[in-house]
Amino acid sequence: MAISTLHKAFLLLSLSLAPFCIPKTSFALSMKQFILSRTAIQWSSAGATWYGSPYGAGSDGGACGYGNTVSQAPYSSRVTAVGPSLYNSGRKCGACYQVKCRGHRSCSHKPVRVTITDFCPGGPCVSESVHFDLSGTAFGAMAIRGQENQLRNAGVLSIQFARVACYYGRTTVAFHVDPASNPYYISIVVEFEDGDGDLAGVSLQDASSTNWQAMQQSWGAEWKLDAKLWAPFSILLTSKYSGRNLVARNVIPAGWKPGTTYRSFVNYL
Repeated sequence: MAISTLHKAFLLLSLSLAPFCIPKTSFALSMKQFILSRTAIQWSSAGATWYGSPYGAGSDGGACGYGNTVSQAPYSSRVTAVGPSLYNSGRKCGACYQVKCRGHRSCSHKPVRVTITDFCPGGPCVSESVHFDLSGTAFGAMAIRGQENQLRNAGVLSIQFARVACYYGRTTVAFHVDPASNPYYISIVVEFEDGDGDLAGVSLQDASSTNWQAMQQSWGAEWKLDAKLWAPFSILLTSKYSGRNLVARNVIPAGWKPGTTYRSFVNYL
C-alpha cells in the first residue's frame, strides 16, 4: 500500500524522536493531533448570526465559564456561541474553528479563527443543523475592511466552517479557581489549551498522594472535585480529539486562594 507524503513525514519524525524516550505527558505528536494541525482544511456549511455589541465578545464569558477572559488576549473577543449540535452539553467548550462568509458583497472570504465559549439555545441555533452565533468582533472580522457594519446588518449569513487546532502563541494553560472552592471542594476552569482545545478528562493529584483523582465536568469548561485535599496540586489534562495527556506540575500552590487564576508552564503545542 502506498504511503502518503504526510504519513512519511510523520513516520520520520516519530523515528527521529524515539531515541530520546520523551514521555507522552511532556511531549507527544499523535497522528490525530498531527492531522488536525497540518492537513488541508475540510470545509462544511452552516448559518451564522452575531450577538452582543458590534465590537464586543458576545457575552461576558458565556455558558463555558471563561468569564471576562473572552474579551482579553489571547481570545481577544474572537469567540462564538454554538447550537446544540456543536456545543454537545459543553464538551466542545474551548474547541477552535475557522469560519468564512459567502453570499454577501461585504464578505472578504478570508477565514477567521474563533473559540467556542458560549451556548446558543434557540432560534436558528436550533432550527439549523449547525449554527454559529458569533461575537460582534468575530462576525465583523469576516468582512472586507471598512465594511464590517454592512456585514453585521445582513442578519443571518451562510458561512463555511472547519475544525482547526487552537493556537494561542506563547500563552500557557491557565487554571481559574472558582470562588466557592475550599479545602474540601475545588472547582477550576481550564483556559487556553492549544491543539484540540476541548477536553475529555481532567484529574488532580494533591501533595498527600501519587494517585490521580478524576474530576467531574460540572458545566462548560469547569471541572470539580469533592475531597479533602492538600496543596500543592498537579493537574492532568486529557484532550478530547487526540487523547493526548498534559501535566501541569504543582500548578496550584500551597496557600492557594479561591477566585485566583494560576498560570502553568506548559501547553500542547
